[in-house]
Amino acid sequence: MPGPSSRMLVLLSLLQSRRDWPGQQLAARLEISDRTVRRDVDRLRELGYRISATKGPDGGYRLDAGSELPPLLFDDDQAIALAVALRSAAVIGSGFEEAALRALTTVRQVLPARLRHRVDALRFTAVSSSPGGQVPVDPAVLLQVGAAIAAAEVLRFDHVRPDIGPATGADDDPRALRPPREVEPHHLVSRNGRWYLVAWDLDRVDWRVFRVDRITPRAPTGRRYTRAEDPGGHRLPGDDVAAFVGARFKGSTDGDVWPCRGSVILSMPAATVMEYAGDWTVEGRDDDRCLVTGGAWSWVGLAASIGRFDADVEVVGPPELADAFAHLSRRFQAAVPVSLADHIESDHGPHEGDTR
Repeated sequence: MPGPSSRMLVLLSLLQSRRDWPGQQLAARLEISDRTVRRDVDRLRELGYRISATKGPDGGYRLDAGSELPPLLFDDDQAIALAVALRSAAVIGSGFEEAALRALTTVRQVLPARLRHRVDALRFTAVSSSPGGQVPVDPAVLLQVGAAIAAAEVLRFDHVRPDIGPATGADDDPRALRPPREVEPHHLVSRNGRWYLVAWDLDRVDWRVFRVDRITPRAPTGRRYTRAEDPGGHRLPGDDVAAFVGARFKGSTDGDVWPCRGSVILSMPAATVMEYAGDWTVEGRDDDRCLVTGGAWSWVGLAASIGRFDADVEVVGPPELADAFAHLSRRFQAAVPVSLADHIESDHGPHEGDTR
């Protein structure tokens, strides 16, 4: 049985993990008696934690929010997870990066030496996988959008399109006359250093994904909407927000998959192709050939992606992929000036005396 201090730490962790705990369940989890549970709860109360109790055969305990912050207690795994999370916060573009680093310094200073050494030994660099890197957002906007989601309140905002840009404020600027978007905000998503709002657009009568760094909220509407999980609410297709956003980035309407998928035989070793194949699958056929199956947002896009390997290609299927290669062939041929085409023909075409 763990000592009283360790046991109280586990007890506090359990009370923080859910709203209500029956006393008998706490005793069973801690492998102690009901009387010992009551005694440990009293000790936590003395430390400033507000814990209410319900009486009766099914009585239990609830950790209430206090007006003052009592000492925070973490078990070993929680403390290390907190340090890792704070280090990772530097790449999510939430605007709280500096605060996260300050918090990490504070947490490290109060950790016992044995945990501080483990945290210091766990060195890593958190990076964004987006080619463009992170795009910071205004923390006030992020909090305002989050509050609207929590309150199930309709959100009105101006949204800056990258191809139009923000309004200049001039009286004759047509961009200043664009009506604000009005949506039911449902989810905030952090993806590759950018923040996105997934919302039901009331004007388009459909789901939309907005970049939060392009949002300027207007005055709250005060109107509430029906949450997705309640009768009459708009349910996200598939009920999986990560898959929904991933599908939108791939131009797919059937989940987080590429809408166009095909296979080819490449005259290149499988080991070489694997280094650059990303989420495509590669199967070796022999030492110098491999079967590659991949996807893209369009058939032409898939054919062009395959062409980057600079190897002979044999299309396995489907026919749409073969058509895309033929289309690209005509397009690239038309891009070559006539004078240059003659030069290429003289250098690489049939020579005098050839019988080919």
